[in-house]
Amino acid sequence: MTDTTLKQGIRIWGWTLSLFLLITYLLCVGYGLLVPAKFHMLDAWAPLLPGFEWLTWPGFIAGAVGSFLYGWYAAVLLLPLHRFFSSK
Repeated sequence: MTDTTLKQGIRIWGWTLSLFLLITYLLCVGYGLLVPAKFHMLDAWAPLLPGFEWLTWPGFIAGAVGSFLYGWYAAVLLLPLHRFFSSK
């Protein structure tokens, strides 16, 4: 795999994972708005997303940005690792 294909792979997987995590985040927030408080996903998201606060605009945006950035983090870390171990 050349550096060009690695960069393309990171770009593809970065967008894929970021959008997946962002959509998952939005679904969980929507779920939390529809169900009683005892069924909220807040306890799962809050420790992973710095700045996330339930039902505040800054907290919502911080959670969305954090979710999106975690996807890029995973792509940037996992693809080179996959390349390294698959070449062995």
